[in-house]
Amino acid sequence: MTFVVSDACINCKHTDCVEVCPVDCFYEGPNFLVIHPDECIDCALCEPECPVDAIYSEDELPEAEQEYLQLNAKFCEEWPNITEKKDPLPDVDRWTEVKNKREHLET
Repeated sequence: MTFVVSDACINCKHTDCVEVCPVDCFYEGPNFLVIHPDECIDCALCEPECPVDAIYSEDELPEAEQEYLQLNAKFCEEWPNITEKKDPLPDVDRWTEVKNKREHLET
């Protein structure tokens, strides 16, 4: 099983989760983070660190966000690994409460 970064991360990209990951399984895109499913050890340390509740256990991923399981697996192969905390995106406050942001995902 793996953890999955979902819709709430888009255009926010907090990296508190990256800082606690013991296996460095996060990858960074322009406006989104993903978790490599083969590297994640299911430790659950990242989930409570996300200030926008964008991280779910694979078996708790909401039905409406199931595509994020495949998106995480795809983009972790394309994007660079991130291992240190960075500032969130500049307009994070504008996007924090926005739902259904899939159309804004930059690849």
